[in-house]
Amino acid sequence: MKASNNTQPLDEHRVARNFSDRVALGITLTLRFFADTFFAKRYGNRAIVLETVAAVPGMVGGMLVHLRCLRWMVEDQGWIRTLLDEAENERMHLMTFVQIAQPNWFERFVILTVQALFFIAFFLLYLISPRTAHRLVGYFEEQAVVSYTLYLAEIDAGRVENVSAPDVAISYWNLPVDARLRDVVLAVRQDEMGHRDVNHEFADSLTSIEFQQEV
Repeated sequence: MKASNNTQPLDEHRVARNFSDRVALGITLTLRFFADTFFAKRYGNRAIVLETVAAVPGMVGGMLVHLRCLRWMVEDQGWIRTLLDEAENERMHLMTFVQIAQPNWFERFVILTVQALFFIAFFLLYLISPRTAHRLVGYFEEQAVVSYTLYLAEIDAGRVENVSAPDVAISYWNLPVDARLRDVVLAVRQDEMGHRDVNHEFADSLTSIEFQQEV
């Protein structure tokens, strides 16, 4: 799918309909507040921490679905590959923005700490409520789309230099050799929209009975 050039927020917010959704949304908005406070408009640095966290759910979810399928000897309906592909995609986002933003030692320490804490928290959440876990990721990705849209606006306004795209991004997204940062952000935002929709669909598909089986 071709990435949209629109720099307006692509708002497809999923309204919280129950307690599980409200918990997921509350966690998301709380983390968004801290990200806004800590990073302000340093969107390249924000992207590094965002992608460090975003690369965790797919791997955790894929592993736990894999183990559940082994345990119950059932098909995974394509979930495992989808989740692992999501984790790999988010990892490539991280590799790209590390080259662009060049985080300092303190930001690298924050990344290590945030990833460790989030891995433990998300693992436990997925064990308790996979539905809430997928809704949480869906809301995370909604906020990621907003953040990357604001990043595009900063680039277009000239407040962020539209530097050359790193080689890793050009290779991964098959971008032109003269691609710039704006092209990379468009590609990443397109990925995040896909992850948003997939995780909301996964959350929707988990009925209360299926949820109880996952505990």
